[in-house]
Amino acid sequence: MSSTLAKMPDSPAPVESQPIILKTLPDFPISGERCAARIQQQLDLLLLAIEALELGGSEQMLATVEQLDLQTIINHRLTLWRLRSTNPWRRSYNRVPLTLEQAKALVILASHRAKQLTVKIRQLLLAEQQMREKGLPVANHFLLSEYLDQFRSHFRSRMNVRRAKVSIYLESEEALDEFALSLLKQLLFCTGTTGMQRFWISLFDGEVA
Repeated sequence: MSSTLAKMPDSPAPVESQPIILKTLPDFPISGERCAARIQQQLDLLLLAIEALELGGSEQMLATVEQLDLQTIINHRLTLWRLRSTNPWRRSYNRVPLTLEQAKALVILASHRAKQLTVKIRQLLLAEQQMREKGLPVANHFLLSEYLDQFRSHFRSRMNVRRAKVSIYLESEEALDEFALSLLKQLLFCTGTTGMQRFWISLFDGEVA
């Protein structure tokens, strides 16, 4: 019996399957199965806005990755950083483009974090509307000021000033604030019943023939 067992071949290593949640987003016939720089930039900036919305934002993202069983794609903090660094505006720019699978994982991550923050996002956008109706600077509102301060801090520390668009934002605090608020609107777009799917499809406008 023992000799028979000794001759048995080793069992093949299990193959890691694709996370089931990725199947909630459609596939697109993209050349090379790689994402355009514009898509990579948008995903990172939305995650940057999420970080500005909550203390310990990066820790919350990693916890969400585990909850959604996305560890086969984002297995630790460094992997998440590398995927986000495909944003060409980054100081630490990773020139290896995202695969569709990796982009799906980031869309799912951003959408789920946005849903958890829906109340806060709505509060901030309502506060913005009220400040504009009164003709007051949006940064004068204490909740908006907190978000905008955090976003500016993250943006300045992580983006490459040599990029033309980045330098424009860094030279104008008002322009950077408007950009930060526009990202809140995009996050709200992700929070609806089919928001994640609609956001994913919107990323590929003009990319798919």
